[in-house]
Amino acid sequence: MPEVTATSRLRLSGLCFLLQILTITLFAIFVRYSPESSSGPCSQQPNCSWKNQDSGFQHPRFRDGHLQVLLGFGLLLAFLGRYGPGSVASSILVVAFAIQWAVLIQGFLYFFLNGKIWVGAQSMASADFCTAAILISSGAVLGKVNPVQMLLLTLLGVTLFALNEYVLLSLMGISDSGGSLTVHTFGAYFGLMVSRVLHQPHMDKREEQQDTGHQPDIFAVVGTICLWIFWPSFTSATTVRNHAEPWAVLNTYFSLAASTLAAFVLSPVLQEESTLRMVQIQDATLAGVAMMGTAGEMLVTPFGALIAGFLSGLIPPLGFRFLTPILRSKLKIQDTCGIHNVHGLPGILGALLGTLLTALATADAYGGRLELVFPLVAQGSRTATDQAFYQLCALPVTLLLATLGGCLTG
Repeated sequence: MPEVTATSRLRLSGLCFLLQILTITLFAIFVRYSPESSSGPCSQQPNCSWKNQDSGFQHPRFRDGHLQVLLGFGLLLAFLGRYGPGSVASSILVVAFAIQWAVLIQGFLYFFLNGKIWVGAQSMASADFCTAAILISSGAVLGKVNPVQMLLLTLLGVTLFALNEYVLLSLMGISDSGGSLTVHTFGAYFGLMVSRVLHQPHMDKREEQQDTGHQPDIFAVVGTICLWIFWPSFTSATTVRNHAEPWAVLNTYFSLAASTLAAFVLSPVLQEESTLRMVQIQDATLAGVAMMGTAGEMLVTPFGALIAGFLSGLIPPLGFRFLTPILRSKLKIQDTCGIHNVHGLPGILGALLGTLLTALATADAYGGRLELVFPLVAQGSRTATDQAFYQLCALPVTLLLATLGGCLTG
């Protein structure tokens, strides 16, 4: 991160103090514990993505998702030798504030009843999803912004994320349990537009920023292992299957395996290095889970998850080799961590895959799961074709809110 002067330290200290006082005040006025015997006020909303969840089933998922945000995403931003330690500190700062702000903003949209925000495992999992999107966005501006600016990015990013999520999940009634649209696509293009506004001609190229020393690869090793361990639970944290095995876990699991293998297929051909670097495996892993975000709880089938994961794993090496130089030279977008190749493009393809699977959904294929995955279709309010149309429309809506919000924030 840029060097922090004495004035900047005072600004950071003052802003952290003011933001914490603000959140404490709002928590004191609005936030209350959700009754353990109730599934929460959100369950009364027909299109709420967090409804009908069993709290005992949710807590392990929240634990895994929380570890994923702190370790997986935090270490994702640490592979750059120049910014490694600072980026970890920055990610912790973002997580600490984003969780509090997300509980409030999402609480007013999903968990607000009788003048109070009722918090529990559901709201915590929701806040972690929001935090993950902001951490993705920060990957595009790493090294360009100081901690004060990062807090302001978080303040506006969380608000815009919650707005986009509410439009997609509650107003449009789409299915996006793993966040291909709400987390990966929004986070990537929001961050890219902030980076475009903050364009700095003297910024070094991504390859020049990466240190070939031992420490960055250690970060990447730990981060990749965390992705493998915790992301299936992260993807399925907002799904409910009434004690049945979540398809989201299985589909993400298979997609992870295939996307990782794809890195070993293409990267040695495109890279001049004789040995595949761990960060390249990490990129492919992230692309695989971004691809499976929307379609995870749908009937992908195991072989379909392998195909989707393998194709997504090919995107990062191709993107870094051919697309990133174009973005940098033609569009003046300096993508420090390559989030466009790792989150943006796989997120878009994941949304399109979800649209296709939605159009093919039938009651015979899904059985009792149809009501859980596509409640409006099961209730007869929409046909599968109508639902697929809404799924498709959600993509330009997300891109529009992310780009406009990113320009404003930048």
